[in-house]
Amino acid sequence: MASYGARSRQRRLILPNPSLTETIMRVVSGIQPTGKPHLGNYLGAIRNYVKLQDDAIAAGGECLIFIADLHAISMPHDPAELRSSTLELVATLVACGLDTNKTVLFNQAQVPAHAELQWLLNGTARMGWLNRMTQFKDKSGKNREGASIALFTYPVLQAADVLLYQATHVPVGDDQKQHLELARDIAQKFNNDFCSDAEPVFTLPEPYIPPEAARIMSLRDGLAKMSKSDPSDMSRINLSDDADTIMKKVKKAKTDAEPLPFEKAGLGGRPEALNLVSIYAAVTGESVDAVLRHYGGEGFGRFKPALGEALVEVLSPISERFNALKQDRESLDAILARGAARAREMGGGTLAAAYNALGLVRG
Repeated sequence: MASYGARSRQRRLILPNPSLTETIMRVVSGIQPTGKPHLGNYLGAIRNYVKLQDDAIAAGGECLIFIADLHAISMPHDPAELRSSTLELVATLVACGLDTNKTVLFNQAQVPAHAELQWLLNGTARMGWLNRMTQFKDKSGKNREGASIALFTYPVLQAADVLLYQATHVPVGDDQKQHLELARDIAQKFNNDFCSDAEPVFTLPEPYIPPEAARIMSLRDGLAKMSKSDPSDMSRINLSDDADTIMKKVKKAKTDAEPLPFEKAGLGGRPEALNLVSIYAAVTGESVDAVLRHYGGEGFGRFKPALGEALVEVLSPISERFNALKQDRESLDAILARGAARAREMGGGTLAAAYNALGLVRG
């Protein structure tokens, strides 16, 4: 699921164990290991996790954020790279301000209940529902017969991810709305088929559509997203880059010869200029029009150094902490272990109730 920041109403949860019944907002969100994190990851998603955490706590609720390493194996992958990317993502989230004293941070693979509940829900999910999932069609491309079963049933694991913890709210982007609707359908059908009206096993999670996230493009091509897969390191600003490297990349970023306009409409047809102004706006919290009111009529010779300084101010503390954390594998493993222990505890009642509702006897 995508990241978000929310302040929302509380609702009454009906949990499988009466002793667990409580009035809370519980937010659950996952993020796949991304490899080497960059500015686009931070401004487009990661910083929203900190807001998500703070808003959930402010509303008297709870926040669980997991690293979706089980989802990652639905596509071809390198095992060593997956492990490394998982730890780098932990370091990134913590360096960017995620507080593991406030948020339950863990990875799926250490909480077997995710995979167990997916299997139990496979009996409720329907082939017709999964066949309508557009993301499978997009990711499998023309070789659907060669795609993995894991990719096809990916949405059922997503349903298990949130239903396991009785999530009340799940942040979703446009590409994930359909999957949350499927999770609600699965939960509703399971409750209808196997539970009494008074004692449903699953809470139906509500979607939260986040404010439009910053869309950060390549420094070498304003029409392409900033990406770790771009062969040119100059196309992106990595969260591990030091101040000198950030300034160098910004100064060499592709631009045009025209001065900046005084309003956003003047950036039409100028993707590189729009990208740099959008980055400045995102890191300073200003609107694009406010930035242009200040720098309109100026050339990039003045604007680029100002952009570089703004980026260094925001990213230097993150870079310093990230570079230190990623070398401390023991601490990263400990963070994941603590989070997984808490997640196993929080999801245990739901998993037991699902087994019981299906008439299965566990050892």
